[in-house]
Amino acid sequence: MLVMGMMPVQAHTLRPAIIDIVFDNTAQVKIQIETNLEALLAGIGPEHDNTEDAPQADVYRQLRQLPPQKLKNKFQAFQNEYKKGLLLSLSGQLADWQLVSIDVPAVGDTRLSRNSVVRFQADIPPMAEQMQWSYAPEYGDAVVNFSFNSTGNKTSLWLVQGEQSPVYPLNEGGIQRPWAEVAWDYTQLGFVHILPKGLDHILFVLGLFLLSTRFGPLLWQVTAFTVAHSITLALSIYGYINLSATIVEPLIALSIAYVGIENIVTKELKPWRLLIVFIFGLLHGMGFAGVLTALGLPENEFVTALITFNVGVELGQISVILLAFFAVFWIRKQKNIYRKTIVIPGSIAIAAMGLYWTWERVMIL
Repeated sequence: MLVMGMMPVQAHTLRPAIIDIVFDNTAQVKIQIETNLEALLAGIGPEHDNTEDAPQADVYRQLRQLPPQKLKNKFQAFQNEYKKGLLLSLSGQLADWQLVSIDVPAVGDTRLSRNSVVRFQADIPPMAEQMQWSYAPEYGDAVVNFSFNSTGNKTSLWLVQGEQSPVYPLNEGGIQRPWAEVAWDYTQLGFVHILPKGLDHILFVLGLFLLSTRFGPLLWQVTAFTVAHSITLALSIYGYINLSATIVEPLIALSIAYVGIENIVTKELKPWRLLIVFIFGLLHGMGFAGVLTALGLPENEFVTALITFNVGVELGQISVILLAFFAVFWIRKQKNIYRKTIVIPGSIAIAAMGLYWTWERVMIL
């Protein structure tokens, strides 16, 4: 667990590109792509979970050190190749993209990837009646947001491995997706945010699991956690609360450390544990909201996406508990041995990782 936890700090985990495609009122389509330019220029594809696994890791690190203007210059030389992977078909005719601008953040903490923003635009052929989008598979997964200036309607898709979007009409001023399709997409997003990508949330759930040798108390804790993060997730998405990530993320890490430490110093659940778990659930809900805000929610199925994302999160958490149970079920009934060989070592690792993340997030954020 310690090795897994340090990997995202020392390397650069590749995340999906965030792509906004806007069909405006002047017969133009505009596209904005938030992505890791250094990974694109180094040729690091989605077959690598993080850049340190790639043969081009040294090239990536050199690019990461470049000031914004030099990185822009390199991308301008690469743009024609990159545009070949931005496949927007307008009634069978591919969009002819023209580079508009590149925004590159200043060099900061080189342990963290920086997300640059690239903008292109293209003319829409006069007779075009439908569109279909895909992002070249070598560039990785993408969360794509389609919108129309005339109506303000917005539709979000999560496309993986070069997957094509459905064919959508252009002349209806908006895109409607079936309820079931939206629900399935956001359930997957919620699940993946826990397994395999949510190591901090995984460790928190494992911390709850370790001290609960019976499923009844564990179920109450998971329920309290679920209710709490559902509340703050909804309130954050609707804009009623807005706590900065500089506060939320260190506190989430501290909650992981607390659960690990409590497992070490006590042998049984205390009455206050349920309240503590509920409070920590409120924090984790705000963390989930940050993910959803970045990915976008479809305006016509806003509630559906919000609920099913939460369902996906719960399915991920239940999967973690089931996997943990099957890993140690053979020893759980031998309480003394289970505590000495599983609970204490596991809780020490969880507490150490939580404290490390707390320090790291305070220093970086």
